[in-house]
Amino acid sequence: MLRPSARLLVSACAAALLLGSAPALAQVGAPALPVALAPIPTPRDAPYPGVIGIEVDATDIDRRIVSIKQTVPVAAPGPLILLYPQWIPGNHGPVGPVDDIADLQITAGGQPLRWVRNTVQTNAFQVEVPAGVSEVEVSFKWLTPIDGSQGRVVITDEMLNIQWEKALLYPAGYYSRRITFEPTLRLPAGWQYGTALDTRSFQNGVAVFAPITLEHFADSPLFAGVHYRQIDLDPNGRSPVRLNVVADSAEQLAATDAHIAQHQELVRQADRLFGARHFNHYDFLLAVTDRLGGIGLEHQRSSENSVDTKYFTDPTGTLADRDLLGHEYTHSWNGKWRRPADQLTPTLNEPLQNSLLWVYEGQTQYWGLILTARAGLMTKQQALDVFANTAATYADGNPGREWRAMQDTTNDPIIAQRRAQPWPSRQRSEDYYREGAMIWLDADTLIREQSGGRRSLDDFAKAFFGVQDGNWDPAPYTFTDVTSTLNGVERNDWAAFLRERLDAVGPEAHGPLAGIERGGYRLVWRETPNAYSRALNTELGRVDFQYSLGLSLNTSNRVTGVRWGSPAFEAGLTSGWEVVAVNGRAASASAIAEAITASKGNTTPIQVMLKRGDRFRTIEFDYHDGLRYPHLERIEGTPDRLGDILAPRRR
Repeated sequence: MLRPSARLLVSACAAALLLGSAPALAQVGAPALPVALAPIPTPRDAPYPGVIGIEVDATDIDRRIVSIKQTVPVAAPGPLILLYPQWIPGNHGPVGPVDDIADLQITAGGQPLRWVRNTVQTNAFQVEVPAGVSEVEVSFKWLTPIDGSQGRVVITDEMLNIQWEKALLYPAGYYSRRITFEPTLRLPAGWQYGTALDTRSFQNGVAVFAPITLEHFADSPLFAGVHYRQIDLDPNGRSPVRLNVVADSAEQLAATDAHIAQHQELVRQADRLFGARHFNHYDFLLAVTDRLGGIGLEHQRSSENSVDTKYFTDPTGTLADRDLLGHEYTHSWNGKWRRPADQLTPTLNEPLQNSLLWVYEGQTQYWGLILTARAGLMTKQQALDVFANTAATYADGNPGREWRAMQDTTNDPIIAQRRAQPWPSRQRSEDYYREGAMIWLDADTLIREQSGGRRSLDDFAKAFFGVQDGNWDPAPYTFTDVTSTLNGVERNDWAAFLRERLDAVGPEAHGPLAGIERGGYRLVWRETPNAYSRALNTELGRVDFQYSLGLSLNTSNRVTGVRWGSPAFEAGLTSGWEVVAVNGRAASASAIAEAITASKGNTTPIQVMLKRGDRFRTIEFDYHDGLRYPHLERIEGTPDRLGDILAPRRR
């Protein structure tokens, strides 16, 4: 219902229309601002006049505040529009947290200048430059999240993660690669850091870095901390590759020689796969922490990674992070150097498109797992178990494929921005990662089969990514570039092959399991989890009955997910319910498993009591197929192509 004042406004507008005063009404939507908004200039491929100085002070650890001062050269008086980055590479969406900046001040010669925010492009700030001014000073605070409810935590008492694109403004009207910054960073006393930036000096906690274009500046984050260690992963190699580690405590930096050797082997196996390096040096940034926000983010010459606090001290007990470094390292070739053409935008505020994320992320997901196994960071059986779990997720009957093609999930980082979903099995999320990996397994095994084992997807990797050694300026690619390179490896109708798998939708659409079977294995179901799943669920505190009752729970017996179309779904359950009792016994993972087993092959229902808030429910599940967990089973008499794929390369 309209309030009286609103009704009066509507009536006044209607009267004005009847009286013929529509031109006055045309101004109703104009922004009420102290100055007129100037058009945001179209970016042009020309050098920005001068170098932008930027000083970042990250010493206010207690309050998690980063202070920024910039000196921006200007060539002429008039409107200057400064942009805060919005479309962040690697995030695949418009996620720049402009709401985290505060206390924005712009001055010229010590005199304050009024700024105004663009009311449509709200990451743009306009200021009028007076005549005779050659530079303006910009200062603001980056108010980083204090806890996880406010966003990803990037500062703790022991470490910090500076992502430069969240700590700068840049002038509109120029390509990012034509704007140069000269950065300095002040750190707390005694802290050390790792970054892909080239350091000119580091004294008394102040690091001065070499000038760098905005494109590469935003792509060169920094980890720093009081507990820091740098590990050489390519001693006497062709270009430095380093593992820069920060940790919650000094003890967590300990790593055995054998574990370090596996990380060094990861670098060797990547060299043997790709045959070229697209960096002058590469710096893994690794946070061993349960305090800093989780991350796995790719960059051309570095990657941001966070792992369990036991990553080095108990490597066999931390499966969840096992292939993280392999995945992010692969991105230096796939996604950062070879980059989808629709992702190669001129600035950080031009919209990205994600149509080729099934290559960018899907093939990286594939190579990340393969390189991890080839390096010895994961056993062959663990990798097979990963394939089994992925195959089970996307097998025939996948609830989401009934209505949505995998190709469409490449839009999810834009439309969903990685928010939690109520029904992920039906909605589908970023399936271009794991289902995309299955498509590339399918392609790999097909090439191996048709060529009699003489060629493989390794040959595609070398032809597509392993050229122009040393070049680290982005090289765009299209769908046709992908298919033509595949045809150069093995003749086939690759366009039809890929489109069939990317666009399949509806009840008749089949899951991408051909690569598993052509690889010498079949997906089977057993009553116990595979070893990898069992260890991973223990590590992450998960309880899995998704392929039987359709439930996923935590160790407190709270339902965390319900598979669409499952017995639990048909009973009306959602996440948030707590399982209180099963067949008259207090609930536990073992009690639920025993009840499912007891009902197998008979007509006895499974009785479950649940609680949510002050509401209780009792449900009887008429389910009698027992426990079901995915495994891969060897197909006797066939080539073990999966084994060949996972085996380390000797040259």
